Amino acid sequence: MVSRKTIGWREWVQLPDLGIAEIKAKIDTGADNSSLHAFNLVRFERDGVPHVRFDVHPRQRKRSPSIPCEAAVVMERKVKNPGGRTELRPVIRTRMIIAGREIEALVNLTVRDEMTFRLLLGRRTIRRRFLVDPGRSYVGARPGRMTQT
Repeated sequence: MVSRKTIGWREWVQLPDLGIAEIKAKIDTGADNSSLHAFNLVRFERDGVPHVRFDVHPRQRKRSPSIPCEAAVVMERKVKNPGGRTELRPVIRTRMIIAGREIEALVNLTVRDEMTFRLLLGRRTIRRRFLVDPGRSYVGARPGRMTQT
């Protein structure tokens, strides 16, 4: 059995497959799925496989830097947004580094400009991997200053 690392209710996360050196994430045990702020979504096919091209603003309450990303779409998932409406969102598989531990996770893409955190980590991502201490924040060290301008 793999030991479970303790994390706080918010953590620094790296998304190396997407070129995101660091992004603050809210750990939400009330959410089933993980969501990443993505805008300018463009769907396309490569070798018969659906893909999506999108941009990410990794910094809270800022519109720069804007990081261009691309990933294969592994599925479409119906998700209730904070307003209670159901949305059909593309879901990608990507590597994440959380508190020094690398995992692979499914993440749905949606516009989260109005949300404080641009990345939300739900139960499917953290279960059997991490324990959440709601009284702590940023248990894992900050990965490093962002080099994008």
